Amino acid sequence: MTDCIALWVDRADITKTKQVVSQIPELADGQIVVAIDRFGLTANNVSYAVTGDSIGYWQFYPAEGGWGIVPVWGCATVTESNCGDIPLGERLWGYFPMASHAVLTPGHIHEDYFIDVVEHRRELPLIYNQFRRTQAEPEFLQKMENERCLLFPLFMTSYLIYDYLIDNQFFGAQQVVIGSVSSKTGFGLAQMLHNDPQVTQAVIGVTSAGNREFVKGLGCCDQIVLYNNEAEIDAGLPTAYVDMSGDARLTISLHSHLGENMVESCMVGGSHWQEGGKVGELPGARPRFFFAPGQIEKRNKEWGPGVAMVKAMTASADVAERVVADINIEWVNGVESLAEHWAQLLDNQIAPSRGLMVAL
Repeated sequence: MTDCIALWVDRADITKTKQVVSQIPELADGQIVVAIDRFGLTANNVSYAVTGDSIGYWQFYPAEGGWGIVPVWGCATVTESNCGDIPLGERLWGYFPMASHAVLTPGHIHEDYFIDVVEHRRELPLIYNQFRRTQAEPEFLQKMENERCLLFPLFMTSYLIYDYLIDNQFFGAQQVVIGSVSSKTGFGLAQMLHNDPQVTQAVIGVTSAGNREFVKGLGCCDQIVLYNNEAEIDAGLPTAYVDMSGDARLTISLHSHLGENMVESCMVGGSHWQEGGKVGELPGARPRFFFAPGQIEKRNKEWGPGVAMVKAMTASADVAERVVADINIEWVNGVESLAEHWAQLLDNQIAPSRGLMVAL
C-alpha cells in the first residue's frame, strides 16, 4: 500500500501545523490514486485557510478533529487506477491537497478533463472539482507546469476580477486601487488593466516600501502608494478598490479618505490576514467578498460553459510569460521544509519575487 504524507493545519490557529502519514486505502471501483509531485505555495493558500470555514475550502479534503488540509494547485501523475477511462501515467493539473498523494473519483470524463464526483465535493464549486488531463492540451501548456501551479490560479482570479470590473463598467470609477499590489493576484490584475487599451481608468497600487521597486519594475501601475500614505490618492475621483490584503486598517483608511467616491470595494485575498477584522459602517460602497466561482457561473450562462475559463487561462498564460523573468522559482522539498515556509508565508516573509514550488 502507498504511504501518503500530508501537512495538516489547525483550523482554529493556522500557525499550528502537524505532519501526518497515512496509508492510501484500497481503491473502490472507479477511483484513482495520484502522486502529487509539485504544487505552488502562495498567499492564495493563506486565503484558503483564513476563509476555510466561511467559504468551505476545508471541505475539499477533510481532515479529522479540528484540523484541516489546505488545498493547493499542482500537477500529479496517476499511479493506481480502477477507472477504465483514466490510465496509469496520466498527467493531471488541478486542486489537490497539501500532500504527496490523493484519491480521486473521476466522472463526466472528457478528452481533456474530468470532474471529481466524490460525494463530499458534489455541492462545492465546479471550478475546484475539475482536473485537466494535460496530455490532451496544447504543447505550450504542457511545458508550463510550474507557471500553471504557481501563477495560473492567481492570474485566473486576476482575470475574473478584471472581467467583473469591465462587466460592471467599473461601477463608474475613474481609478482602480489595488491593495497589496505586490501579491501575484494583485499585479496580475494590474497588468491586465494596464495592457487593455480600452481601459482608461488609472491603476493605483498600494504596497510596502520593501516591495516598491519590485512593483515599479513590473511597469503596470500609474501610481504606487505606500501603506499609511493613502492620502496621496486623489479623493476627488470615483474609485473602485480591490483588496488583496484583507487589511482592515487599509480598508478603513481608504474608505474614510475617499468617502462617497468609493464606488466599489471588494475583498479578494488575505495576504495581511493578521490585520483582518470587522470594519464596521464605512462611507462609500459597502465592502463585500469577491467570489471568483460566482463570476464564472454568471459568464457560463452568458457565454456558454467553459468559455470564461478558456479566456482566463489565455490571459494567465499571457501575463505569466510577461512576468516569469521577474519570479525566481525556489523548490521546497519535504514536509518539514513546507511547514517552515508556511510559517514564513503567514508572517509575510516571502518576497513577491520568490515563487515557491513544493515537492513532497
